[in-house]
Amino acid sequence: MRDGGRIAAAIEVLGEMARRHRPAHLALKAWGDGARYAGAKDRAFVAGLVLDALRRRRSIGWMIGDDGDRAAALGVCRFLWDWPLERIAAAAEEPHGPGALSDDERERLADPLPLDDAPAPVAGDYPDWLDPNLAREFGEGRAAQTRAMATRAPVDLRVNTLKTDAEHVLKALAPFHPEPLGFPANALRIAAPAAAERAAPVEATAAFEKGWFEVQDAGSQIAAAVAGDIGRAQVLDYCAGGGGKTLALAAAMGGTGQLYAYDADARRLAETVKRARRAGVRNLQVREPTASAPLADLEGRMDLVFVDAPCTGTGTWRRHPDAKWRLTEAQLQRRIAEQAAIIAAASAYVKPGGRLIYVTCSLLAEENEDQVAAFLAARPDFEAAPIDLEGAQAWRTDEGFLRLSPLTARADGFFVAALARRR
Repeated sequence: MRDGGRIAAAIEVLGEMARRHRPAHLALKAWGDGARYAGAKDRAFVAGLVLDALRRRRSIGWMIGDDGDRAAALGVCRFLWDWPLERIAAAAEEPHGPGALSDDERERLADPLPLDDAPAPVAGDYPDWLDPNLAREFGEGRAAQTRAMATRAPVDLRVNTLKTDAEHVLKALAPFHPEPLGFPANALRIAAPAAAERAAPVEATAAFEKGWFEVQDAGSQIAAAVAGDIGRAQVLDYCAGGGGKTLALAAAMGGTGQLYAYDADARRLAETVKRARRAGVRNLQVREPTASAPLADLEGRMDLVFVDAPCTGTGTWRRHPDAKWRLTEAQLQRRIAEQAAIIAAASAYVKPGGRLIYVTCSLLAEENEDQVAAFLAARPDFEAAPIDLEGAQAWRTDEGFLRLSPLTARADGFFVAALARRR
């Protein structure tokens, strides 16, 4: 495919998402299934253009004076990918291109409106209804925070210390040029792919099949690291999901103690079992929700209960930019209710003197500080516990919690609170 056909395909996918209310990955798959002529580079180009258009469509719409799909795609090529205007014009006129540029399009692409006077939701590329929520959390800095969420994310890896060390993984993945992050200790980073390129296919390597590493954002690794020294402990991962943080906790335990993984959705636990086997985890018990009283024998016995609560995912907008346009106020309210029920239920398994770690990948106080405050008000037998994680001091809130974001921590957006049950 030539540039014009690729741009036209991206515009088609953006339109398909709007018409059918489809997530980006499903719309891209549907296009790919019908475009057998498209090679791997074509698919990477179209996907990259679609996702970048979703990341920046409001600010591009402001700059061009047009918030349509065509304007978003052309604006990405001009302002994010730094294509010269004549390259865009030539691509547009190709046989399978999106059609010749109008005089107005040429003018706006050559001389865009500045974002200096744009409202925060436009400059930061997020829906208007979220502005009060983000203003509460970040104040005048909310546009800068969300602008950082509109960039491409790197590929972060966690070295699996149950099987190897960073030196071996660095050598095995040398063609992808990983670099140690320094903090967390076993985190490596591969730079975000260039425009129109695929992310490094690290999961196709022999090192991955051997279980030497997992793909895991640095923020997720930091959240798991808050657990601290949990060797020989009794640990329950209450919302294990696909098992990313479960495996990080297992590595921290070093094969000692007992780790339990539970999730309300039994289907998600199948991936946890498969990943744990590859990672060489030997101290894991999976408790399926379909069993009768699957956690009854754990009540009041856990040294640590880890709650990676379901949330709006506002902290993952770099990786899932379509999510910010699909999120609604009703969905936020449903998540808030779910979180309150989950943290209350999970607390039953914490023993006196034990800890509960509450985590979300959300930027919103309603899912974070508010949930913790409501829980502590209802449960005087719990109190906030200090997070003494060396290297993370810069991200501590006034309450002693952690708040991570791409702007401050070069990681996805995460909130982490540690709560202790009084003896």
